[in-house]
Amino acid sequence: MDQLSRMAMDFAISNGAVLAGIATVESLAGGPPSTDLTYVLPGAKSAVTFAVPLDQELIELYLGKKDRISHEKDNVRANTVCSGISLDLSKFLQQKGFASVPVAANNVYRPESAKGLFDMVPDLSHRYIAAASGIGHIGLSGNLITTEYGAAVILGSMVTTAELAPTPPLLPEDNYCDQCRLCQAACASGLMDPEEQVSVQLGDVEHTYSKRRDYLRCEFVCGGFTGLHPLGKWSTWSPGRFHIPEKDEGFRAATIPGLKAYEKWPAIEGGFYHILMRRKLYLTCGNCQLICHPDKEARKRRYKILTESGVVVQSEDGSLEAVTAEEARKTIATVSAERRALYENI
Repeated sequence: MDQLSRMAMDFAISNGAVLAGIATVESLAGGPPSTDLTYVLPGAKSAVTFAVPLDQELIELYLGKKDRISHEKDNVRANTVCSGISLDLSKFLQQKGFASVPVAANNVYRPESAKGLFDMVPDLSHRYIAAASGIGHIGLSGNLITTEYGAAVILGSMVTTAELAPTPPLLPEDNYCDQCRLCQAACASGLMDPEEQVSVQLGDVEHTYSKRRDYLRCEFVCGGFTGLHPLGKWSTWSPGRFHIPEKDEGFRAATIPGLKAYEKWPAIEGGFYHILMRRKLYLTCGNCQLICHPDKEARKRRYKILTESGVVVQSEDGSLEAVTAEEARKTIATVSAERRALYENI
C-alpha cells in the first residue's frame, strides 16, 4: 500500500498537479459532514488530494482591471485539469481492483441541504481534505494556502476504498498566515467576520479561521451581481453597483433583484456554465484568494493594485472598462433610468 500510495500521488503530479497528499477516514476524524468520504463512496477509506496552480503572471493584471478574460480562462483550465486528474486516477485504481470515484473540482452541491443546491454545500470539501493531508494550511480567509503558491491554487480530490497511507499535515508554526487581514479588506461583501473565528477538527489537528457570515454575501458579490465596494472607490470586475447590505438579513432581498438585473446585462466575453444560473457566470471576484501570497510585500502590492484599479462600467455592447469612481458616477448618471436600474438601486 505504501507503493500504491506513492504511485497515486505521483499520478496526480505527472498529470499537472504541483502538490499531492493523502487523507484517510482517520486523519479526517472529527471534521464536518463535508469531510465524510463515504458520502461519495460507501466503504471509502482514503482520498488522494492535489493542487493545480493558477498562473501568477495573470493575477495582478486581473486585480488591476487590465485583463479579466485571461485569468478566467486560466481558472476554468485549472478546474478542468483537477477534475480530469480525479477521473483518470479513479479509473486507474478501479482497474487495480479498488472501488474509486472522481470528485469534481467545483460546482457540485448536496441536494438534501435545507435550500437544496442553493445552500451550495459541497459533496466534499477539498480544502479540508488538503489541509489534513499536508498540502497547505487554512488561512484566516478560510482558503487553503500553500507554501509556494499561496492561495492561488485549485484543489481536487479522488476517493477510494484502497487503504492508502496518509501524509501528515503541515506544522502549525510553518503557517505563513500572519492575520494581516488583507483578505478581509479585499472582500467587498464582508463575508469574513472581522472579529469572530471558528475552528474545525481534522484528526489530531485543529484549524482556525474567520467565521463566515451569510454565504449570500459571497453569492451576491462573487457571483458577479454587484461589485462596488461599500466605500465606492473601487469594484470587482462586476459592473453592478447595487447596495451591499451591512447586515446578513438584508442579503436575500438584495440578491433576487440583483440576479434578475444581471440576467438582462449584455453578454460579457468568456463565461462558464453554473448549475444555479440560467445564463453564463463570469469570473469577477476571487479577491481573497488572489491577494494571499506567501510574501507579505506581494500581498500589500496586490491589495494596492486592487484598490487603485478603479470602478468597472459596462457599455451597451457588453464590454467592460475600469474608470475612476467619479467617472463611473458620471457615466451611470447619463444613461436612461431603465438601463441604470440594471446596475444600481434607483
